[in-house]
Amino acid sequence: MSIRVCIAGATGWAGSALTRRVLGAAEFTLAGAIARSQAGQDIGKVLELAPAGIAVAATLDEALRQPADVLVDYTQPDSVKARTLEALDRGLCVVIGTSGLTAVDYAEIEAAALRCKLGVVAAGNFSITAALAKYFALFAARHIPSWEILDYAHAEKPDAPSGTARELAEELAHVAENRLAVPIEQTHGAKEARGASIGGTPVHSIRLPGYVLAFETVFGLPDERLTIRHDAGAGAGPYVAGTLLAVREVMRIEGLVRGLDRLLFATPAGGS
Repeated sequence: MSIRVCIAGATGWAGSALTRRVLGAAEFTLAGAIARSQAGQDIGKVLELAPAGIAVAATLDEALRQPADVLVDYTQPDSVKARTLEALDRGLCVVIGTSGLTAVDYAEIEAAALRCKLGVVAAGNFSITAALAKYFALFAARHIPSWEILDYAHAEKPDAPSGTARELAEELAHVAENRLAVPIEQTHGAKEARGASIGGTPVHSIRLPGYVLAFETVFGLPDERLTIRHDAGAGAGPYVAGTLLAVREVMRIEGLVRGLDRLLFATPAGGS
């Protein structure tokens, strides 16, 4: 039996690529599509495909007039948590590709998922190569005591840091304590110049034209330095395979799993 998928943000940059793949796959059935600006239109026509017989909905409630198994959310930080909690209350598993949620938000989502005995998979980045970069950085933190993160994105990206950088910084804190020679709070001058401290990691967000998405973790030792960097191209294709992997796996999960690397690797890089 195919997995019935409802996609929020179905006409957006990543959501449209995912919707096209789901429409063309026997393994999945598109059960609903949410996008307020195109509400009422056939999703196939919106994406310049053959008519799909599915009208774009403005809300989750409207989209769930047809039953679904999994909600995939590629929307905005200000709406994803409420939609996730609503989906869990209505018996759906959830895959979150939207960035901008905090550790506090995820704690609330995890509690709801456990209460409902359903699964949630959330990743700041569903690219498999980005998951590898995160995995390698977590492994490196077991052996190198000092690091910082640089987070790059296009000028219009509203959230800072990115979900990828935030997720990485929070998980690094579970691997080891980041040893800064001068703690940020002891900095003379503008403390903000040292970045935002997330789980003890200074994170520097750069938002300029010319960037798509990238992140790098820089590790330092006396007389040497290690940089682990991931750069994304202009297309959303790399995120589709990882998202569909999460859609398959979330049906077997109870609670919250953060990070695609947790699905790809049986042994966590951080050793926990």
